[in-house]
Amino acid sequence: MSSSTLNTKIEASSTKMLIAMVGIGIVCALLIVFTYEQTLPIIEKNKKAALEKAIFKVVPGISSTRTFQLTNANELIIADGKDEKAKLVYAGYNKQNELVGVALEGAGQGYADIIKVLYGYNVNTQKIIGFYVLETKETPGLGDKIEKDQNFLGNFKTLDAELTEDGTALKNKIITVKNGTKVSAWEIDGITGATISSRAIGDLMGESAQFWLPIIQKNKDKLIMNEVK
Repeated sequence: MSSSTLNTKIEASSTKMLIAMVGIGIVCALLIVFTYEQTLPIIEKNKKAALEKAIFKVVPGISSTRTFQLTNANELIIADGKDEKAKLVYAGYNKQNELVGVALEGAGQGYADIIKVLYGYNVNTQKIIGFYVLETKETPGLGDKIEKDQNFLGNFKTLDAELTEDGTALKNKIITVKNGTKVSAWEIDGITGATISSRAIGDLMGESAQFWLPIIQKNKDKLIMNEVK
């Protein structure tokens, strides 16, 4: 067999292999897209169910909820679900349709990735009354203690979030302190061995509360069931 014939066969074989690989790649890509489209509604449904469950967890004593969205004028209106990027507030009511509190989201950089949380706020007492980690990729056994350590979670049963007299800012900034050194009601007692993760919670809670709580107090009357239109 001549060298030219051998080269021709090799080239033909390589071409066939390349075509096969491209074909397999296209099929795999189509399967990925198909699987994503088929599972997306299920994923979204599960996320919605998990969020609803978390709302009832961080605002104890409620029997119903209503979702509000923030307008560009910092006013709260009933959410219509049309704007996927809208900033949302989840108001919780007891059996008498009285406003018990609101659930708010916060997010910030942790040790490994972005941490997303949901926390409850009592509008009347101006205290944070519940806390739940929605999403975290922190190190198992260390950073993930922010969602498992009962002493840490206890920080958020009556965490002070009082506003200044004019209602425009937190009276005291929410921060995380070294484990065992908490002395003030607005401080979060950190976790030994998970310093970065627990400090991240203090930072994101402080930022979220500073943004949301003045807005909540300003729109308090709109959250009351009888005032909702």
